[in-house]
Amino acid sequence: MDDSTIKLVTDLAALKIVAHPLRARLLGALRMHGPATASELGRRFDESSGSTSYHLRELAKHDFVELDPEQHNARDKRWRATARYTSWRNSDFGDVEGREATRALRGNQTAFLIDKLERHDAAVDELEDVWRDTLAMSDYAAELSPESVRELQRRTLALVEELREKDRGRPDTRFVRLYLAALIDPDDQDAP
Repeated sequence: MDDSTIKLVTDLAALKIVAHPLRARLLGALRMHGPATASELGRRFDESSGSTSYHLRELAKHDFVELDPEQHNARDKRWRATARYTSWRNSDFGDVEGREATRALRGNQTAFLIDKLERHDAAVDELEDVWRDTLAMSDYAAELSPESVRELQRRTLALVEELREKDRGRPDTRFVRLYLAALIDPDDQDAP
């Protein structure tokens, strides 16, 4: 994995662009499923192609997406994500407007995660046994330094990329969402 898989956002305007819920979903779909047209994305998200086209152009202004060089025809523009992941440092957005934008992004991420967890829970009993026995949630807690948390994040991402490459083309793969949240719980800070 190289750094081109991660788009580091340092500009407030770009952060606001990707904080928009539909834009985040469009970007996520392009990352997960590959290039698509505005019409295809509109059908996927029950939006007009005019709406998805506008939001794709807004994402393109800040290099989140670009036109796919492998266009199938001259009429339908296919878009692709420019990086596999988006990242930002909260400390780069310390003013009021920046804090509001990062809070909105975290809120979108939380709402998306809750939706995915609820949908997974509703469907898990219909999965094949091998998947039902494999999929799980874990809760780990440890006293770590900021450097160790960053190392954990870096190594987790590297492992995901390594395993993605190893499994490429296998017939038994499915899209699996993995979430890593490094959180400080204020209730744990007073523990003996």
